[in-house]
Amino acid sequence: MALFGVGWQYLGYVLAYGFATLGCGVAVLRARYVTDADTRRGLLALLVSSGGWAGLELAFLLASTRLAQYVAYLLSLVVGLTTVGAWLYFCSAYTGRSFHRSVGYRRAAVAVYAFIVAVKVTNPLHGLYFTTEIATTPFPHLSIHHQTFHWVVSGLSYALVAVGFFMLYELFLEADYDTRSLGAVVAATGLPVAFDIVGFASPALVDINYEPLGVAIFALGVLYVFEDKFLAVQLTDGVDAPVVYLDSEDRIRDYNGGARTLFPALEGATGKPLAAVLPDLAARVGAADSDTDTNTDAETDADPVLERRGDGESQYYLVSDTAFTLGQADIGRMVVVSDVTETERRRRELERQNDQLEGFAAAIRHELLNTLQIVGGRVGLAGRALEDGNLQGARESLQTASHAADRMTTIVGDLSDLARHGQTLEETSRLDFSTVVNSGWSAAAPDDIALSVEGRGTLRAEESRLEDLFESAFSFVAHNGASEVTVCLRDDGFVVADDGEPPPDDTEPFFEYGVSAPDPEVGMALPNVRTLARVHGWEVTIDTEYREGVRLVVSGVAVERKQTRSA
Repeated sequence: MALFGVGWQYLGYVLAYGFATLGCGVAVLRARYVTDADTRRGLLALLVSSGGWAGLELAFLLASTRLAQYVAYLLSLVVGLTTVGAWLYFCSAYTGRSFHRSVGYRRAAVAVYAFIVAVKVTNPLHGLYFTTEIATTPFPHLSIHHQTFHWVVSGLSYALVAVGFFMLYELFLEADYDTRSLGAVVAATGLPVAFDIVGFASPALVDINYEPLGVAIFALGVLYVFEDKFLAVQLTDGVDAPVVYLDSEDRIRDYNGGARTLFPALEGATGKPLAAVLPDLAARVGAADSDTDTNTDAETDADPVLERRGDGESQYYLVSDTAFTLGQADIGRMVVVSDVTETERRRRELERQNDQLEGFAAAIRHELLNTLQIVGGRVGLAGRALEDGNLQGARESLQTASHAADRMTTIVGDLSDLARHGQTLEETSRLDFSTVVNSGWSAAAPDDIALSVEGRGTLRAEESRLEDLFESAFSFVAHNGASEVTVCLRDDGFVVADDGEPPPDDTEPFFEYGVSAPDPEVGMALPNVRTLARVHGWEVTIDTEYREGVRLVVSGVAVERKQTRSA
């Protein structure tokens, strides 16, 4: 048949099968770079067989003699049957199953294929597969009339292809993000079956195989239009962690349900830069790799662990990313956010305890040195006083030495108690704010200082440790020359503010054991406050902008405020 001088229907068929042949060929170029070897083999086999099938159907349409048309169609049946095996191989590999590796399945498939091909190629002898005649509708062509054996083979083929569809859709349904686009592309693969039925039942369509058209649409869709999602579904199968997909310029391309739950800001943010939507996450992308980078010239301050606060507690996530590639080309990156809360909490607790022990050791060393100097000096004075016959002076010097030794024993005992309190909390409870403040106030028993408590509510803590925290804070207030102290409950913690001596600009020494800031008498009060706060997971700072005294700010506390009723 000549291509020119015929109707648009014929031209449409030629273009459609030409598109299918070309489309499968173009898809082969990209499918060669699919990372997973089994998926790559299955996809390449599907594209080659389907492309060959479409090419032979095109040859059937373009052939100028009845014999050439017959041979082209017969060969298309032989080649087209291979697409069933390639499809199942691909679906099994892509969905993470192992059917395609089974030697038994492979041998059975080859045996069935050989038998069916034998029936097809001998069709000119028995005519059990199809017969032919010349038809003029919708354009002049060799009309194919399929016989019983064809429909038996087609039924078996469609059943096997349906198994592959089931594998894919089961994976899509289990995937933790929107796979409707992939589902639509896969559905397009099976749509030509309807054309087969119409072609058999009505002269409106030519009764040939339309399946290669669907395979071409599928191949181009998953490899060029939705390639990132197509690869991501397989890559993250069974991964429960939040995942965000970025393009080569770090713009958000997609994300799964876990990421949407953890980061609500992702909703509707597709196409926007990650740094603009989630700057804290963007700052940590690549940080995990840099931590293990052996190149000493590459330095970064980024911490790969992301902290998120919720319900008064911190959750920790390790941010890691990997290049999202198709062959040698990077098409973006995949950011995985893994929950490492328990591990990070243990690490931070060990780090806190190590710092605490170092602080205790420094405090004890400091007290020992001071006490030894005092005792040694006073004993020396007592000896010289005795030589001079000054019994009163000798007695006073020995008493001072004894008091210094007793003070050291008391301080070391207090530090031992505090070390015990500084261990990991076993459990906490809801405590009334004003009650625990007053308990700490009674234990400190400061003289001539007025206490004000503002705010009503509860906070989650260990009772004895929290009372000790307030006792240490009030001990500091008493030594800071204050006449009034106010304790105020806030949404994320509380504040202890006095009207005593304002702090210097550098307040860090106030929290260090062994430094004796602001003076030896109260040198351990604020270090104790920080220790007892950190054991709860809280932070303590001194507000340096507050110049009316010292203002301690404790944050990170799980607080439940109570509303005060108006009269």
